[in-house]
Amino acid sequence: MSSAARGYTRTKPYPPRKVRIVEEAARLLQEYSYVFIFDLHKLKAGILHEYRYRLRPYGVVKIIKPTLFRIAFARVFGEIPPDIAKRVRGEVGFLFTNANPVEIARVIAENSVRRAARPGDTAPYDIAVPAGPTSASPGPIISKFSKLKIPIRVQEGKIWVAKDTIIVKAGQQITPEVAEVLRVVGIKPVFEQLRLLGMILRGRRFVEISVLAVDASEYRKLLESAVTAARNLALSIVYPAREVLYVVLPAAHARAVALAARLAVIARETLPLLVSRAAAETAALAAALAQRAPELGIQVAQATQAERGAGGGEARKPEVPERAGGEKKEGPGGEEVAGALASLF
Repeated sequence: MSSAARGYTRTKPYPPRKVRIVEEAARLLQEYSYVFIFDLHKLKAGILHEYRYRLRPYGVVKIIKPTLFRIAFARVFGEIPPDIAKRVRGEVGFLFTNANPVEIARVIAENSVRRAARPGDTAPYDIAVPAGPTSASPGPIISKFSKLKIPIRVQEGKIWVAKDTIIVKAGQQITPEVAEVLRVVGIKPVFEQLRLLGMILRGRRFVEISVLAVDASEYRKLLESAVTAARNLALSIVYPAREVLYVVLPAAHARAVALAARLAVIARETLPLLVSRAAAETAALAAALAQRAPELGIQVAQATQAERGAGGGEARKPEVPERAGGEKKEGPGGEEVAGALASLF
């Protein structure tokens, strides 16, 4: 049997350092429900240290070799699913947390770290060198200022920029000269953040980061729309909730009063409506009689709009006709008025 066909059996003990790393990774996997995986390729140590500090309230950031992580994972969960094993390889780091995964993704996205520009970077916005002193002394760097057409002067042994000058437009590539000048003047125009690849959910499956990138404003709109639809439905079916009753009861009361007034039900709420309607119908009846039977001597005074406004809205009293001989004609008696009111209802 060839040596290639024989299986490998380790005879030497594992290095104590690796054993400690596996034990710590196994402990973290048992302690935390979510494990974010992020890309370490070309990630500066300063950016990583800054995120260690910012994410300290949410969990633990660890750099563990993928091989050792897989060993720890198999020790805790028995086996590693293929979709997780496919992601745990190459230059990756891990964030162990029990916080809401959506909240973690939002915090990382909103806490980008500034860094110095490097040749080959893309300018995120128009980058300008502000007027004023720099920390650079006169020397070869002056040629780079001249190449970028930045007006300068030497004052007090330092290079001063004469006026604000845009040296690279948004979307353009940063050249070595631009990167050197930005470093000299102390401008860090590039924002960098952890490049999250996804999340391991309780050791069972891998969740892509795109699933966790939730737009809170869109969900707010959906929630507001759902609340409006639920309120309209509750109002339609008169669901007995506090928010619905505040709207339904006043409307029901107004409809009940209107119906009672139409049916001439005498109550405290309907009496003003009934009296107003009776007065209006009485005035209309008197006007009709005065027009069709002038021999009755009924005169109805009709105030103009201007007169009603000047009189505070009060209607003028109808004039009582005089009898022959100067005597005023008496009005109808009490029984007649009562009978007329009764006939209206």
